Amino acid sequence: METRRRAAIPSGRPAFADVAREHLERLYGFCVHLARDRTDADDLLQETLLRGMGAYSELREPERAKGWLFAIATNVWRDQLRARGRRVQTASLDALDEDGDGFSLFQTIAIEDPFPYSDELHLDFLRLFHDEDVQAVFGSINPNYRLPLILTVVHGFSCKEAAAVLDIPLGTVLSRLHRGRKELERGMWDYAVAHGLVTKADEP
Repeated sequence: METRRRAAIPSGRPAFADVAREHLERLYGFCVHLARDRTDADDLLQETLLRGMGAYSELREPERAKGWLFAIATNVWRDQLRARGRRVQTASLDALDEDGDGFSLFQTIAIEDPFPYSDELHLDFLRLFHDEDVQAVFGSINPNYRLPLILTVVHGFSCKEAAAVLDIPLGTVLSRLHRGRKELERGMWDYAVAHGLVTKADEP
């Protein structure tokens, strides 16, 4: 029976276990964002680490291991979706131009004035959201626009690094970040209204 031979790791570089351990917490958080289910996230993380272990000898720059691991997780997630006969939800950018770009969270808060005696109107609005509220809003965003936001805002990747992780052009990342921010703004306001965190001006 033929067994797969693992390529030798060049001397002088950290062991894969040490590299994985350094980024494990953030990598798992990213897997949770991708899978949106703890059990699926565990499976996604495990497969990511297995693929990473097998390909670690091919990583030329170990200092770039974080982005490399996130890219593997993204590819594993896509493969799992395809295996289940699913695909990432897409949306027309033109459609968002028509009904999404006109919304401004800050303008809406100023017009609705949910905290009439506040000197920190926007900050008071953000303070209404607990971690689970923010996660729920992020979860409602189209995945194509959610992932660049998560990579840049939550995990601190530059736009160029996020493009490498997602294997898409930089211009596409910038466009999706813009759309994602618009969806996030509208999602936060709609969530706050739907869950009674704020009362609209035309409501009693």
